[in-house]
Amino acid sequence: MLELKDVSFTVGDKGEALEIVNNINLTVPDGRFTVITGPNGGGKSTLAKLIMGIEKPTSGHIVFDGNDITELSITDRAKLGIGYAFQQPPRFKGLTVRRLLSLAYGSELPEDRCCSYLTRVGLCSKDYLNREVDSSLSGGEVKRIEIATLMARNLKLAIYDEPEAGIDLWSFSMLVESFKGMIKDRRESVMIISHQERIMQLADEIVIIADGGIKTRGTRDEIFPSLMKELDGDCTFREGEDNNG
Repeated sequence: MLELKDVSFTVGDKGEALEIVNNINLTVPDGRFTVITGPNGGGKSTLAKLIMGIEKPTSGHIVFDGNDITELSITDRAKLGIGYAFQQPPRFKGLTVRRLLSLAYGSELPEDRCCSYLTRVGLCSKDYLNREVDSSLSGGEVKRIEIATLMARNLKLAIYDEPEAGIDLWSFSMLVESFKGMIKDRRESVMIISHQERIMQLADEIVIIADGGIKTRGTRDEIFPSLMKELDGDCTFREGEDNNG
């Protein structure tokens, strides 16, 4: 279980300090599929980076499985079973997809295991095993390979920062199917930062963040209908639109 207790994050000097995240309290139970949404610049991606340890809170505490991890490094958090997928996944010239999956797993993965992870994210597995994770792959392919690496890690908490950003509609549909598979398996808690309607429809809980704080939160049935009415006509939240905010 993940707990955020009075977490704040401020940048700049005291005289010109800008509060990005303001006193957030949030609990993500085990096995929960949580979608964090809200307007651009509201603090969503910063919150995800605070959980992973990419940024450190100015104040407050982050607790995971009963342990205070506020001061732990990214590496130590990864060892505890927390994983993070970037908006723009890194590319690695000279590193094959199979080798990347093995590194994520922690030891050499047999071909059939590699193929099973790639199949789950909608990639024709043997066509990709020996390809390099470089510029020859499309944005959607790299996104799905990154999801496969998180699957290989057997995580307790997987965080995805706007997985829909910069990919085509077909790749987005495959991502949605991958997330549906995660829900069916219920192996880990999943937190997704997203504006997309189809992803929000998968959530157990939706949390709306604006101006650095939690505006509202609740189950999908409680939040989704009113959210869609409020944002009707705003393409930022509509299905299939690319968004990098």
